[in-house]
Amino acid sequence: MSSDGNGKGRTGSRTSTRKARQDSVADAPASSVWWRFIYGFTICTIWGVIGVAGMLAYFASDLPSTEGLARQERTQSVTLVDAGGRVIARRGIDGGVLVTLKDLPEHVAQAVIASEDRRFYSHYGMDAWGLARAAWVNVQAGRIVQGGSTISQQLAKNLFLKPERTFTRKVQEALLAFYLEASFSKDEILALYLNRVYFGAGAYGVDAASRRYFNKPASRLSLVESAILAGLLKAPSRYSPMNGHEIAQGRAAIVLQAMVETGFINAAVRDEALRTQPKFATGPAVQGNQYFTDWVMEQLPELAGHGKSDLIVETTLDVSMQRAAEDAVVKIIDAKGPAHIQGALMAMSTDGAVRAMVGGRSYAASVFNRATQARRQPGSAFKPFVYLAALEAGLSPSSRVVDAPVTYRGWTPENFSQSHEGEMSLTQALSTSVNTIAVQLCLELGPESVVASARRMGITSDLAAVPSLALGTSEVTLSELVGAYVPFATGGRGAIAHGIKRVRTIDGEVLYERRGSGLGRLISAEHAGAMNRMLVDAVRNGTGKAAMLNGRAMAGKTGTSQEFKDAWFVGYTRQLVAGVWLGNDEGVPMSKNITGGTLPAQIWKSFMERAAAGQPVLALPGTDVIDRSAEANEAASDFDEVLAELFKGNPEADGQN
Repeated sequence: MSSDGNGKGRTGSRTSTRKARQDSVADAPASSVWWRFIYGFTICTIWGVIGVAGMLAYFASDLPSTEGLARQERTQSVTLVDAGGRVIARRGIDGGVLVTLKDLPEHVAQAVIASEDRRFYSHYGMDAWGLARAAWVNVQAGRIVQGGSTISQQLAKNLFLKPERTFTRKVQEALLAFYLEASFSKDEILALYLNRVYFGAGAYGVDAASRRYFNKPASRLSLVESAILAGLLKAPSRYSPMNGHEIAQGRAAIVLQAMVETGFINAAVRDEALRTQPKFATGPAVQGNQYFTDWVMEQLPELAGHGKSDLIVETTLDVSMQRAAEDAVVKIIDAKGPAHIQGALMAMSTDGAVRAMVGGRSYAASVFNRATQARRQPGSAFKPFVYLAALEAGLSPSSRVVDAPVTYRGWTPENFSQSHEGEMSLTQALSTSVNTIAVQLCLELGPESVVASARRMGITSDLAAVPSLALGTSEVTLSELVGAYVPFATGGRGAIAHGIKRVRTIDGEVLYERRGSGLGRLISAEHAGAMNRMLVDAVRNGTGKAAMLNGRAMAGKTGTSQEFKDAWFVGYTRQLVAGVWLGNDEGVPMSKNITGGTLPAQIWKSFMERAAAGQPVLALPGTDVIDRSAEANEAASDFDEVLAELFKGNPEADGQN
């Protein structure tokens, strides 16, 4: 009984102790719990601050240097002039001067602030309200349609950072924006932005843009002109006056309305500005020389280095020929071609100097240069290299060949006419672009010989040594195809396509000057003359009749690739070689009515009639020679017997005329 009593006593004692503790906790003042919460929150905050500071330090460790920003050093300016010394383009600062806000009408800064950063003078580099508004608009749209970057952020991005969309870049952009806000006044930041931002058409800075689009310094900009320039900042290519004055003025109306909403102007001033018709600049700023300019600028660093001196680049372009080329391509396609097709034209003198280049119907719509960058099947425009190889193997223009069905390893190429004409001369075969004979020649000579012939003439693209190569199934660029026809026009000498004659600094120091005489003799004068006689006939009596120039010696060849995807005409006089390509960028077929002998030949003729005006009329080399070789007349008489043993079939694509 005593042990039971002792056990109950110990149990009761423990229970009393727990109850006492609970009572003690219950009786503790509420303030002590609150202080513990504050203590824990403070510790977490300190560690959070340390973590954020560490993260910012990590991102800041890789920030670019901002030394020298305040000096606003000019970037290199490049002025390009044509063969006659006329300015065709400017790149870089484009002749603009650095400005402060005091140099500009008040409405210039107001238009930019209203369209780009309405709370510019109230935030500290980041606009939380603007970011939230942009995020909400993007959520509603289901895609990114609006950004929330301030002018300070845009300046930081343009000056210091690469144009990549990463989390690291965005954090660094914010840090640099804070740095700019801490280091410069708002007016200084805005001036820096206006002097550095890109306004399109190669113009960096508001003064360069004012001179480019309105042919006046920025100090004389009107309200509507200021609104047009401010409107460019959202999308310089899309809203450029070079795409159409209506597009630029439509965007300016939106900027003017924003100026009303921000209180910079009232509705009456806006309406007056909208009724004002700005006088846009004419001349080099709005000419379509940009494809050529891009091509030249890509080559410039290798020729002239990366100095800081302003440069004058003397080019080979002829402005008059360039305008003729643009008119021919755009007007004929607009009048006669489907709306979706593209066109390109390349013209060079027989020393390789590029005189005109059209890379597409609209540079504003697409900067892709179809004259130098697009590789497409040339179709029968490739056949001259097959016939050249045949001449070099011993045939002549009067050699007899037979248009008859051909089968090689299961492949049977067809003629465009879907018929066969029997025996004919080599000249007739090329003139009427007979596919079966071109394939016969390729098989007899060997595809490797045809590849070697084309390579020697200047074709650098990959060529498949297969029988269908004779029908132009390997892709080439328009520029190399035009260059490969040059030896025909010169009587056998090749040339290197080039667009730069000389590069000098603004102070007159010559950094580069073109020297040399081209590639030298590539084919014999005899074979060049024979090719000229055949290609003259291809225009006079064959598929290229639509390109015939009245009263001027010329020659050329049409080309239409399989399924009517590409249409070509390449032709030449004694002084000028030019080529035209039409097709769809996606490589889908065009209308069956568009072949090399239709629109491309018409475009070529329209261009050449203007480009060759005033030039002396000269005969093509070798065209006064008459072929009287009896041996040549009999050289190909046994072709069908020889080829019968060769043709086993091959599933290749057909070329067209």
